[in-house]
Parts: sequence; structure tokens; C-alpha cells
Amino acid sequence: MRFADLEFAPRFEHGETAQVAELCGTGDATQLGTGWARLSKARIPWTTRYDEVVTVYQGQLQLHTDGKIHHLGELDSIWLPAGTELVYEAEHALIQYAIHPANWASDS
Repeated sequence: MRFADLEFAPRFEHGETAQVAELCGTGDATQLGTGWARLSKARIPWTTRYDEVVTVYQGQLQLHTDGKIHHLGELDSIWLPAGTELVYEAEHALIQYAIHPANWASDS
């Protein structure tokens, strides 16, 4: 898919600071979820219920976890195992993510 053709949509209750464009996920009968996210003046607390890899393509992302701050710049990546309590923070960032399992929201 061409990046210019992606349709970014607000993400959950953080729609004013996070917009996501999904490339693949449960609607594609795959266990892998991938996509892009735009973060703007974002500070989003979250606990992952899936394994996630994040790569920064533009801007900078700070990930607060386990009392540490991971400073990620362009082309930096990080793996976050399921159950990671964190805060995504960015003044401006374009990131690509991959998660497994994609159907984490329907798992009990």
C-alpha cells in the first residue's frame, strides 16, 4: 500500500493526539497487526496486551517504562513484550508498529 493512500483515523479516547492507519489485522484473517500512527502532543499511558515492535520514522518518541525513559529517534526501534506498562510520549512522531496477536482486544 502506498503511504499517500493511507487513511488515518483517531485512536480510541486519544483521538486528538493519536491517529492510526491499519495495514493488516483481524479483518485480514491474520494474527499479525501492522500499521502507522501519528502522534502529536501525545502522552498516552497504556499496558500492552500483545507483543509490539515500534519503529520511529519521523520525529522522536519517548517510551516511559520500568522507571526508565527510552528516547527513540528516526529509524530507532524497540520491542515491547506483552504486559508492558508504559507511556508513549511525543511532541510529533510518525511510527510504524507491528503487534501479535492482532485480536488482543477480543481475547479475555
